[in-house]
Amino acid sequence: MNPEVALALKKQRLQLRSAALRIELAGHAAAFAPVFATGDKVCAGAHWLRRHPEVGVAVGVALVVARPRAVWRWSRRGFVVWQAWNRARAWLDDKRRA
Repeated sequence: MNPEVALALKKQRLQLRSAALRIELAGHAAAFAPVFATGDKVCAGAHWLRRHPEVGVAVGVALVVARPRAVWRWSRRGFVVWQAWNRARAWLDDKRRA
């Protein structure tokens, strides 16, 4: 068989196999569609909140007025998590450099 024809046949078989794998992957990925849709909604909400920061401030003030202890408790927890995150990131950066 002509090497060019053999190469063309091999290319065609690979293209057909790739098409079949893409279809199979799309079927498997369909199970994750709700998760991705929820993530998209969360991102859209975050973008909206960045464009309208006054809403976030109003909600924050309302929470401080209505539930000051809960806000203080969650603020402390958030600060502890933020510190732990920074320490972990610094530790990982040191490990990568070493």
